[in-house]
Amino acid sequence: MALQSKHKVETAFSMSSMTDIIFLLLIFFMLTSTFITPSGLPVNLPSSKKSQIAMQKVSVTITSDLKYYVNDQRVTREIIEREMRKALEGKEGKVVLHIDKDVPVEYMVYVAGIANALNAQVAIATKPGR
Repeated sequence: MALQSKHKVETAFSMSSMTDIIFLLLIFFMLTSTFITPSGLPVNLPSSKKSQIAMQKVSVTITSDLKYYVNDQRVTREIIEREMRKALEGKEGKVVLHIDKDVPVEYMVYVAGIANALNAQVAIATKPGR
């Protein structure tokens, strides 16, 4: 007794829906990766109760051993104003300070004063509080 089904099961798999999903995931990750621009330098940031993400145009970092960086490029204290002016040229004036929590406040005030003199908005990077 040979029982055969009148309907054949198609063994081919359509990849069009899979490529649509992969394409949408790719677009999602490309868009969300531009929202966060972390500093690649090892800085122990202070914490705050409320932290807000700011789109940074110029990043100024001061490490615990008092090394200065403008957009991840090492600079000295004497030329930091010139480098900040060059980095802000043609951009909206927004400076985000990534300062180690062990650095004395006078160094932060020095850099914030330079940014203020260049008519830039100043934001201090922090990590979310507990």
